Amino acid sequence: MKVTLFVPVRNEITGIRQIMPKIRREWVDEILVVDGGSTDGTREYFQENGYKVLPQKSRGIGGAYWECVDAAEGEAIIAFSPDGNSLPEAIPTLAAKMREGWDMVVASRYLQGAKSEDDDPVTAAGNWMFTKLANVLFGASYTDSLVMLRAFRKDLPARLSMARSDRPIFEYLLSIGCAKRGLKVLEIPADEPARIGDVRKMSPLYNGSMLLLAALREYFRP
Repeated sequence: MKVTLFVPVRNEITGIRQIMPKIRREWVDEILVVDGGSTDGTREYFQENGYKVLPQKSRGIGGAYWECVDAAEGEAIIAFSPDGNSLPEAIPTLAAKMREGWDMVVASRYLQGAKSEDDDPVTAAGNWMFTKLANVLFGASYTDSLVMLRAFRKDLPARLSMARSDRPIFEYLLSIGCAKRGLKVLEIPADEPARIGDVRKMSPLYNGSMLLLAALREYFRP
């Protein structure tokens, strides 16, 4: 099984200079950077260091995911945030577990043995609430339904009949869809370090409303 490391970026130069040198290229078969219009030297950094860079044509993190799914050469994709939140050392384990035959492997921040150093009271409450919602509505047993750092089969979105969207719901729809269909999902513990650089781009109110709508829509969808 070939594995693609998906690295979505938009103005992350501070983080990538610290994080990307920690990633060994032999851990995966392909590293695919999807750049959402960076203006701070992020795209140039990746190009100068020989990474495959795909200029994003769509909008948002949801659009970046779909462009990766379309372009990735691997049968499995590992989603990785280069802003410091994703732990590079988890990449080889995620790749190895996918090769064991799992449909999705989640690097949980809340599984025993792991912790988040980036949570504040609002994000911690939101992560707990939406994970609880997924578990109650769809019979899952997740400890972390929202984290980006995870591996999944490239054909999984199609198998789950996921609608294309630029909204920040891709990870949640993977979690919900796997639970609804009883697919093979594994969680492994992985710390979430603090973000490096600027303030996070995520808006709790907007993201939360999109996640709630996604959960309700999936609950009433066959």
